[in-house]
Amino acid sequence: MTDLVDRQHDDAVTFLPHRLNRQPVVVRGLTADELWICVGLCGSAGLLIGLVLAWLTATIALMPTVIVITVALGVFVGGNTLRRHKRGRPDTWLYRQLQWRLARRYRGFGSLIGGADLVTRSGYWTTRRSSP
Repeated sequence: MTDLVDRQHDDAVTFLPHRLNRQPVVVRGLTADELWICVGLCGSAGLLIGLVLAWLTATIALMPTVIVITVALGVFVGGNTLRRHKRGRPDTWLYRQLQWRLARRYRGFGSLIGGADLVTRSGYWTTRRSSP
């Protein structure tokens, strides 16, 4: 009987790393997906600001300069801010938070991004362990 228990124990995996499926942190606390989102948003904002400044100053070289500056500022400032907000939270917290905010603010768009699967109820919750 003990031989069977020992054999079952030997076949079990005693070490299972819980960070195996996590995305690695690439830059300033941002994962690769978060970095691409940050670069895309900051680059778009830099493009708009650069277009306006290039039009006002009649200097086309100002546009790529502004894009590079906004991307660099976005990565450094955004990385620090996001690292502070993500500390101690699950890996999917950022994506669920964005999904929840979009589903709550834009009801029609929320159904397209899976907002129907989220709990959006506000109010008191009970575990029904106490007597009424």
